Amino acid sequence: MKIGLFFGSYNPIHIGHLVIADFILEFSDLDEIWFVVSPQNPFKSIDELAADEHRLNMTRLAIPEKNTRMKVCDVEMGMPRPSYTIDTLRRLEQESPGCTFVILLGSDNIAGIHDWKESAALINGWDFYVYPREGSFNPKNLPSGRFTLIDAPVIGISSTQIRHLIAHGVDASGYVPDDVWDYIIKNKIYGYGTTLTANADK
Repeated sequence: MKIGLFFGSYNPIHIGHLVIADFILEFSDLDEIWFVVSPQNPFKSIDELAADEHRLNMTRLAIPEKNTRMKVCDVEMGMPRPSYTIDTLRRLEQESPGCTFVILLGSDNIAGIHDWKESAALINGWDFYVYPREGSFNPKNLPSGRFTLIDAPVIGISSTQIRHLIAHGVDASGYVPDDVWDYIIKNKIYGYGTTLTANADK
């Protein structure tokens, strides 16, 4: 089985993540995509991170029950922090020896990939499917022959923008699945306050 690993903090997961995953499943040779919820990215601040439990729950809620080709992977929650991609890959290959893993990567991460842990071993040892993100990117500068460009839609929303909207009392329900928005309201995540009400539910 060939599995795409979609790493992210999912803080929160939004419809853009699902659109990209749907597209890649439809137009690539992947059998499944696993959303790997990362407890701590070594290149990002943890100050605005919702609790691990909340981010896992929201990611599970975002995936339709009928979609058997998408799964949530919590393997990094039981590993040392911060999370390093190569360590996760090695753990998953030990646990699932019959699977081939591919890393799904936004094009905006290409420039900094040589700063990742054991980057040479990583970029030459596993396949990467690269989807476009807003910003500059030269497809001629791929780190190795194991990188494949996927002509997926460019999504103009981010988890950072969603958190900002919620913290400033703006209804962000249109950017996340309905069940995720309900969960944010119920658990008062991201500074959700009295400026938004349960009536904002879709």
